Parts: sequence; C-alpha cells; structure tokens
Amino acid sequence: MTNRLIHESSPYLRQHADNPVDWYPWGDEALQKARREDKPIFLSIGYAACHWCHVMAHESFENPATAAILNQHFVSIKVDREERPDLDRIYMSAVQALTGSGGWPMSVFLTPDGQPFYGGTYFPPTPRYGMPAFADVLRAVAEAWRDRRADLLDSSAHLTDAIRRQMTDLPTPQVLKRATLFLAVQSLRESFDPVHGGWGDAPKFPQPMVLEFLLRYHHATGDSPSLRMVTQTLEAMARGGIYDQLGGGFHRYAVDAHWLIPHFEKMLYDNAQLARVYLHAAQVTGNPLFAAVAQETLDYVLREMSDPAGGFYATQDADSEGEEGRFFLWTFDEVRAALGQEADRFIAAYGVTREGNFEGKNILTLSASFEERRALADARRRLFTLRQRRVHPARDEKVLASWNGLMLAAFAEAARAWRREDYRQAAERTGDFLLGRLRDERGRLWHVWSEGGVRVRGQLEDYANVIAGLIELYQTTFQTRWYAAARELAETMLERFAAPVGFFDTADDDEPLIVRPRDVYDNATPSGNSMAATVLFQLAGLAVEPRYAERARRSLEAVQELMGRYPLGFGQWLVALDYALSRPREIAIVGAPDAEDTRALVERAMAGFRPHQVVAVGLAEEGVPLLSGRSPVGGVAAAYICREGTCGLPLTDPAALEMALSF
Repeated sequence: MTNRLIHESSPYLRQHADNPVDWYPWGDEALQKARREDKPIFLSIGYAACHWCHVMAHESFENPATAAILNQHFVSIKVDREERPDLDRIYMSAVQALTGSGGWPMSVFLTPDGQPFYGGTYFPPTPRYGMPAFADVLRAVAEAWRDRRADLLDSSAHLTDAIRRQMTDLPTPQVLKRATLFLAVQSLRESFDPVHGGWGDAPKFPQPMVLEFLLRYHHATGDSPSLRMVTQTLEAMARGGIYDQLGGGFHRYAVDAHWLIPHFEKMLYDNAQLARVYLHAAQVTGNPLFAAVAQETLDYVLREMSDPAGGFYATQDADSEGEEGRFFLWTFDEVRAALGQEADRFIAAYGVTREGNFEGKNILTLSASFEERRALADARRRLFTLRQRRVHPARDEKVLASWNGLMLAAFAEAARAWRREDYRQAAERTGDFLLGRLRDERGRLWHVWSEGGVRVRGQLEDYANVIAGLIELYQTTFQTRWYAAARELAETMLERFAAPVGFFDTADDDEPLIVRPRDVYDNATPSGNSMAATVLFQLAGLAVEPRYAERARRSLEAVQELMGRYPLGFGQWLVALDYALSRPREIAIVGAPDAEDTRALVERAMAGFRPHQVVAVGLAEEGVPLLSGRSPVGGVAAAYICREGTCGLPLTDPAALEMALSF
C-alpha cells in the first residue's frame, strides 16, 4: 500500500511512497491536519543521493512498529532538500542551534504552526554511536507534547526568534578594504593541510570557492603560497579516490584526510564548480593533468547527467545493488583478467592490491606521472567499458535551475577556453532549456523541472546562478539575447528578493514560512547573496549601471568582518570582494562579431585566466550598453578598455590590446 508521496515528482520522495509511515509532502494539507488533530509534526529532510538517508529509511521508516508510533502521535512530513532549500535552510538552522551540528537525514519536531522545538540528524533503530534509538526519541517527544507542552512551546518560540535574528542580524558595515583578502589568505594558510592539501581533517570537502578565490588572489598579487595551496589540493584530489579515475567527475567528499575513500555520490554542483577551478588552474599553470580532469568531468556530465530536453540531472547515488560504492570498486583479479599483459603496468600506476583499500576491494588512485596516465588511456577505457555493464547507481533526474546555472557557466567557459564545439552546444542547449522550460510567462524562474513539469518558485540562488551562467554564455557566443535575459532576471531579483541589505532567499510573494530565510554563508554551493553580489558587479560593467554595483557593494560591506575570520564559509564572498577591489576592466570590442578583425581582438581579450574583466562584442546598436556610443576606427574593429567609467583610446591592433591588458 502506498502513501501520498507516490504522487510527487521528486525521486527522493517517491522512494518513501511504500513506507508504512503515513507521509505527507510539505503543504497545507499536512499543516492543517496537525492543527486539526493537535499533533506535533515530524519533519524528515533528505535527498536522493544521501547514503545515511537510505540507511534510516530502511532501518526505521520501513519498520511497521516505528511507523505505528509515527502514525499515532505525529503528522509526518517528508521534504527533498534539493526541492525546498528554503525549508532546509530554516530547519537546519534549528538543528544546528539545538545540537551544535547538522547533516542529513535531518529529523526535526515542530509545533502544528511549524515552529521547531527538538531535532537531530540520523537516529539509529537501537541505541548506538552515543545516540538514542529513534523509537525512544519518538516516545519521549510524544510524552513531552502531552505532559509538558507549555515548556515545548516556550522553547520553540525562543528558538524561532533566534533563527529569525540569525537571518536578519549582520555585523556593522565596513568600508571595503584589501586587508580583508590578506587576512582570509593568512587564515587559510594556517588551517591548510600541508601534507595532503585541502582544509581540515576527515571528512574532507573540496572547497571549490576557496580554491577559486586563492587563484584570483594569486593572479592579482603574485602570491606564491596561495597558488601552492591550490595546486597541491587539486593534484591530490585528481589523483585520489574522490575523483572517478575511469569515468571522470568527482564524488561528494572524502571520508579520510587524504582524499582516498569517497562518499560515492556525485552531485552536479560539485562537478560544475570543480570543472571551472581545474580549468582556471590549467590556464594559470599549464598543468595538463588539470586540463584533463576538467574536460573529463564535463564529458562525464554530458554522458551521464544530461536530460534529452536540455538540462542536467541533480545527483547520482552512492549505492548500487544495496552496497555503497559497489559500482566503482575493483578486485585485483578483476583488473588482471580485464587487462591481461597490461595489467601489471596499470596495477602499479593505480595502486591496485590483492588486499584492496576499501572493504577488500580497490578504489583506483593515481600514483604515476601524467605521461604514464596518458599511456594507460586504453586500459582505462577497457575497464570503463566493463564497468558500464554493471548495475549503475540510481540517478535523481530532477533538473534544478540553480545547479544548472553553475553547470552552464562551466560549459560556456570551457567552450571558449578549448574551442570545444560540443561544449558550446551543450551550453546553448542549457541556456535555451532554462529560459524556455524553467521560466514562466512573466519571466520568473521556477526552481525544479521534473518529468516535463515545473514546481517550486525560483529562489534567490536560482536567479543568481542562472544569471552567472548567462553572463558566461554571452561572453562565449556574444549573442545579445543571453545578456538581455541575464539583465531581465537581475531586475526581477532586485524587485522581488531585495532586503534592506542584500537579498532574501525567497520572493516577496512566496509561501510565508516561520521566518523569511536569508542565508549569507557559502556552503557546498554559493549562497544566493554572495553569487548575487558577484553577478551584479559583472552586470554593472556590461550594463553601465552603477546601482547594480552599489547594491553589491553594500552586501559586501555588511559581511566583510566575517570574511577574513571565517574564509571557509565565505569563499564566494571573497571572490566577489576580490573582483570589487580589483578595479575590473570593462572591454568593449566594436565590430561585426564574425569578422576576422573582431575575432582577432576577442582572442587576445579572452586569452588565459582573466578573472577581473567583462567583455562585450558587437555593434553599438546591438543592445549591450557597454558598446553604446562606440564605433570601429576607419572601418576596422576597435577595442575600448574602460575602468570605473573612464575609457582609454580605441585599439585596433591585437598585439597592442594584449599589451594593454598585461598591466
């Protein structure tokens, strides 16, 4: 017998449709039932690729006895955090306030009005790991609701007020200063792992935004230690088990400190951000391993995460055939049988042993040189072909606007960096998909597309990330429609999401929640606020619109105090601050986009890693304000370099343009 979740489009919710728990999706029906029956709400939040979500589902939600307790004493609501990042953000704040940490599956107990009063993450079926049994937690909460309700309501009111303050209170604004960037770099140096790269101990996360900031800081200052932190980390990840050595793409994180054993799920947002960091590091260093990893990651996304309609899927599971990582693991004998005479060479290069490095099997890691890696390409292809015959991990095939915006930026930039026509086509297909399938007749975004339908109104992160992708797509194709769409979405973002400083995460006409969320911390993805600041600075240059830059500047001023102290939580903010303080260039190249003289200028302007500029190309009447009032010189395409509203004399010689951009 199925429950209501059978009618949901989220694969994660449908995974629980056969549970004996009387699940509801989030909505009025569940909330009204809780009020009508005077029951507390049990809110469970997770996502399809979450290993421990599957564990708790099997141990507790499929258990008839546990389900009976839930059905008798609670109204149970299941939420896909990827569909509802606003709910996840609010109730994760509650769990972190209550326990000092957070994670998924998230388990929160609410009043019928949605105010949290108790919560945690994974609860086992029997007491272990220092945690109580889930059934015991349920009985204790039900008893407290019956016998000590006044205390619970009082604590929930205080907790809700604390969440509201957390999401509205910001430090005193500070004038933007380069010292903040220096302090952030110093803090990152102090916490850097000098042996394995990255930051922190186990579990270890890739931190793509921090790596991007350090690359930009090195570019602006020549600081060698910043570049060393980036290259050491990228090299270690590219060689470790966190990277799929056969199929490309990165797993979510490593459970150890040296990148060997991953949590095997793959997330679209990780691969979008890491592909760009590896691309940029390849441009800066010329390291062929970095270029190969970036392209293999994008090729993996094209091959395994593409929807025929044009978007990219959200995640792949860690598990297959009921075992974590099974799809990716190899025994010594399997490798030897598959590769024959080449087996010894491959075994030596990829650390394969009879004992294995993970539960008796091998996670492939690279210890050989890049030249040896290249020489073993055929062996890798043979193992990959064999692996493709295995049962694949499940895939969450919903398409999220925010994550697709990140991936759009990656494909667009890679297309121009490597002149890859397939990447350009993928980027344009994604742009068309986002603007066609995930934008309504009023020009507003949806958050989720799944099985041909849309759901959940677009949130701040959707607007900011899609704008970021469209800006990159414009600078790859120089088709005005991509710029125009980015600016239209920016105006909607300013109108519907504006807070006194920065932005709220939800629109002013969205469903009212216990608080209107506003997150300023960068997590696995950029916060909507930090990405909004980033793209507003870029659009200010293209649109010649000072109010965009002013809005972004005020956002930065409000969180600047936090950036230097907590750089790991403010990576994208540091990217935006670095851009703001760099006196970015706005380059207008006026000429027919397809003409040879125009292309020669564009090639010089876009060559290599140039993070502190925006480029517009075309004729003055084509609709990008940066081009307005400027013209070719003597019938020859001309480049105008502008900074802070002041433009230099036009340049028609590509070599002269390259020289001017070198300072």
